[in-house]
Amino acid sequence: MENPFVLLPYVSKELFCDRERELELLLGYIQNHNNVTMISPRRLGKTGLIFRLFDEIKSRKLPFKTVYVDISSSQGIDDFNTLLAESIISAYPPSISKQIFSVVAGLRPIVAFDAVTGQPQVSLKYMTDDEKKHTIKDILYQLENSGEKVVIAIDEFQQIREYPDVNMEAVLRTYIQPLKNVSFIFCGSKKHIMTDMFSNAKNPFYDSTTFLFLHKLDREVYSQFIKTKFSDARMSVTDDAMNFILDWTCSHTFYTQTLCNMIFSSGIKNVDIDLAKAKASEILEFNKERFYEIMRLLTSKQWQFLKAVAKEGGVMQPTASDFLTKYQLGASASVLRIIESLKDKELLLEENNESGTKYYVYNVFLMRFLQSI
Repeated sequence: MENPFVLLPYVSKELFCDRERELELLLGYIQNHNNVTMISPRRLGKTGLIFRLFDEIKSRKLPFKTVYVDISSSQGIDDFNTLLAESIISAYPPSISKQIFSVVAGLRPIVAFDAVTGQPQVSLKYMTDDEKKHTIKDILYQLENSGEKVVIAIDEFQQIREYPDVNMEAVLRTYIQPLKNVSFIFCGSKKHIMTDMFSNAKNPFYDSTTFLFLHKLDREVYSQFIKTKFSDARMSVTDDAMNFILDWTCSHTFYTQTLCNMIFSSGIKNVDIDLAKAKASEILEFNKERFYEIMRLLTSKQWQFLKAVAKEGGVMQPTASDFLTKYQLGASASVLRIIESLKDKELLLEENNESGTKYYVYNVFLMRFLQSI
């Protein structure tokens, strides 16, 4: 039997745990032409949920064409256009995608296909610099008038804030606003940036979408899912082992999947807490060099602060005198600067709830490693 604890964002609904409520919400939003802002920490399952949504649209034979664009690697409007073009070419038959791009003024798409993945790789040639902005407008106009309703999911949307020499938010908002047949799901992992984009009245996308925040899976639901997948392979999991798995990974989807994947790969039929702990230790050993590389990229104070947060398991008052003194972190003003720097590097996760703001080490495996040294 193949390992059911996949580390890819999405394989099939059988290997995808829960999110039924969020799935139905997304289906309702797009069928009512509501654009959505979906926010979650990295590796919690937002990309998988997008593909689960697209799979459900296809399964229910809903009248939507689906396009997924990951712009995390983009550095400017050129990259954005290229990634959008590649995604559309992947989603549409060649005859339709050719028709879409044939009317884009001044655009000369050159399409090749990766020899390994088979995915399209597009080079765009512009007649003038101004046509870079018009390319987006023309593509969206063609999708709007294609005769089909379209859902475009743009992953890591906060990346457009990094584009030089262009207010990409204003450009996109201008072209998206009049669309009636094209809906958008704007996904992001940097909560403070995404929230500012869509909740700050000074910004172009203000109050233009419905928010959906992804949280961790319900512990009991996730526990039952894991037990069922092991049981399907005639493997059993003790309650102690199950509790350790979810505690050690903080029930964070990617890290839980990774640990379960390694346990399953062992082939041992009776999974007990000793096996779970042994595989957890292997994970830390495998990642040790990468963690030390992170240390080398940080200042000593940043690493010291990150280690202190890990040791505490999370901190609500990082500038409190007892915390600063306990870990010899220095002045509160310097700690505040460290917090902002680590947040930007996505090494520190900020979570807000009714009790206040709490900070965690973003990478659960890194947190466990810091706790062990």
